Amino acid sequence: MTSFDTIAAISTPAGEGAIALVRLAGAIALDIADKIFRGKGKPSAFASHAQHFGEIIDKPGRMIDQVVLSVHRAPASYTGEDLVEISCHGGTLVSAKVLEACLQAGARAARPGEFTERAFLNGKMDLTQAEAVIDLIRAKTDLALRSATEQLEGRLGAQIKKIRAALVDLVAQIEASIDFPEEGINPDEGDKLCARLDSIRGDIGELLATAHQGRILREGVRVVIYGATNAGKSSLLNRLLGYERVIVSETHGTTRDTIEEMISLRGVPIRLLDTAGLRRSTNKLEREGIARTERSLQTADLLLHIVDRNAPKPAHFANPARNGNEIVLLNKSDLSEHADWKNFDALRISCATGEGIADLEKEILVRISKGNLRSESTVAINTRHRDCLRHALEACDRGRETMKNGLAAEYIAVDLNDALLAIGEVIGAVDVEQILDSVFSQFCIGK
Repeated sequence: MTSFDTIAAISTPAGEGAIALVRLAGAIALDIADKIFRGKGKPSAFASHAQHFGEIIDKPGRMIDQVVLSVHRAPASYTGEDLVEISCHGGTLVSAKVLEACLQAGARAARPGEFTERAFLNGKMDLTQAEAVIDLIRAKTDLALRSATEQLEGRLGAQIKKIRAALVDLVAQIEASIDFPEEGINPDEGDKLCARLDSIRGDIGELLATAHQGRILREGVRVVIYGATNAGKSSLLNRLLGYERVIVSETHGTTRDTIEEMISLRGVPIRLLDTAGLRRSTNKLEREGIARTERSLQTADLLLHIVDRNAPKPAHFANPARNGNEIVLLNKSDLSEHADWKNFDALRISCATGEGIADLEKEILVRISKGNLRSESTVAINTRHRDCLRHALEACDRGRETMKNGLAAEYIAVDLNDALLAIGEVIGAVDVEQILDSVFSQFCIGK
């Protein structure tokens, strides 16, 4: 376990509540608790993982609050160090006073994420699990929550470690043949060596394929509602949200800015953006809103193009079949349809009555599924993982090309060591000594 100074922080959100939690972690956490806790016994003598009622006091010995205190002894704690948790009343001032008592007794204020950072540095979790903590906190849908939970349990880390172990074994054998030729250790030759590397490349590729799903789970599918003024864009947003979020008016140009809200469709987070209506305008504010609409269209995962089916079809109106990320919606199906729209391939809805909205939600999920988002697959890498894995795959590809060209084993080892470094960065395990360990465990080298 790495030795650190002792830190303290309020672990619950700011504001008023029934309970606030103040944490202490580090070498003198128990000593600090002894100084500020008054009750039946000293925290340093308490059994681990048991709660005790008492008072937190300031330096003159005045009571700050009645609390419940628990001790979590190293290494069986979140950070792997001695850790103290103080549950006090949830007022803003009282929790601040309890924290201040901890700091005056010898702790320092923790940096953002420092408790989880220490858990990683003390080997309680790998980097993917540490990242899952914040994903768990930020999850807005069941699918995102399940993905974060499984990553916290180590599912992604286990897959990375499996790839890394296979790569370590391959590099170890190649480097052994370079460094100890007298032992007669040679790397697998020809097709067999390539097959082992191809298997590693395939596993990396499978994880890279989840990057899109990872972005969606963490950020949501960006669905932009656009169309002409008074087509029903804001009404559609309200209908999908299930409440009146946006002002709806028959006056053209009511919406002048992009409005964003989040919904969940069968566990998939959807970021709905209601945009300013597209039309020619001399109003400066409305023109800026239209410009923002056009920018939103460029970054959308899915477009909902809503039109008024009572009005004539605009000239050069595109067929939705030509664009896989666009759904055309003919709104106001509760009213008569203009002849121009006869037999036109589009979803017909009514924002006023709700007709067709269920079909729209199904179609949104169908389009998302075509983008490889699968509810049964919860392993999903983030942007950092993607960049590391891309680097690793590129290095493996170079190594594969080096093998194909019949170059010396030293050149292959350079490329695969580069891949190994990138893979290790995913879980925070960058340690070339593991290659040496693998060599000495498999071969009788250095007698």
